[in-house]
Amino acid sequence: MPGASTRLRGWGGVAGMAAACALTAAVTLLPLSHGGAEALTGPTGEDLAASAAPAKADECKEPERSLPASTDGGPNIDAIKKRGRLIVGVDQNSYRWGYRNPAKGANSGLEGFDIDLARAIAENIVGSPDAITFRAIPTNQRIPALENGTVDVVVRTMTINCARIKQVAFSTAYFQAGQQVLAPKSSKITGYDKSLAGKRVCSAEGSTAYEELEKESFGATFKDEHDGQPGDEDLLTVPNQLDCLVRLQLGLVDAVVTDNALAAGQAAQDPSVELKGDKPFTTEYYGVATKLGNDDVVGRVNQVLEEYRDGPWKKAYDKWLADDLEGITGPPAPKYRAG
Repeated sequence: MPGASTRLRGWGGVAGMAAACALTAAVTLLPLSHGGAEALTGPTGEDLAASAAPAKADECKEPERSLPASTDGGPNIDAIKKRGRLIVGVDQNSYRWGYRNPAKGANSGLEGFDIDLARAIAENIVGSPDAITFRAIPTNQRIPALENGTVDVVVRTMTINCARIKQVAFSTAYFQAGQQVLAPKSSKITGYDKSLAGKRVCSAEGSTAYEELEKESFGATFKDEHDGQPGDEDLLTVPNQLDCLVRLQLGLVDAVVTDNALAAGQAAQDPSVELKGDKPFTTEYYGVATKLGNDDVVGRVNQVLEEYRDGPWKKAYDKWLADDLEGITGPPAPKYRAG
């Protein structure tokens, strides 16, 4: 994956910063239209991934292994077909991945790499890429949205890991990413290292970035507490990862830790910030998530991905990500386990 030297294009300058702030403020509060994105309406709760006990090494060596691809139906596939629409949990403010383009007006549809993949899944299961209902969910609501049945699947830059496979079922990997530090160009922060000592670092609640900071913070402050007591709510740990960019722009934090694929989009929105460090300090894989036990959905999504990797994936990458994440030749190869 490219490092900080890769320059990014997209929304720029003060206008880009304003757009990022306005986008965050607008799209996370307003309910969105059917067939576009809808606000999460089910019960709320915390993403339990960060608090789940990590699996032992001999229990979980390759969490990205998934069930074999299948064209078969099943009770959950049948229910989706009967409804006539696939309900998908997505992001709506991650530039290039799942976002509402402010230049196209408040009522335009969602765009991005994850949105294209979600439409391909809907086309396979229901018969049309437009037979889909998007529901915008914050980072820390991805798992609860699946558990309470608010959505059928989540396509939202969701990392497959050992803790999460105990809570939701994942497809095979469709993208490789890794954690990296985002900070102002003028900052003396050099990456995920001792230069973070004494700095305020923002991450999304329930994210793998937060988990990594819990393992090693290099002396950074990353929890909303002081001397063991709760501090300012949602200052350092936020519901949506883009909220960290806004806090960085306002000078409330010194750096952000998030997936480099997402950070690249944020740097495209605001050219005053950049990725720090030569490369990501983790290797992670995004997967499509569904409710634990919905094996028929997992198999069908894996079948979609088998076909998607052969052409549509590269087309989507060239359209949405190539300018920000150069040099990626293709998707990760699928890994399967016994059905």
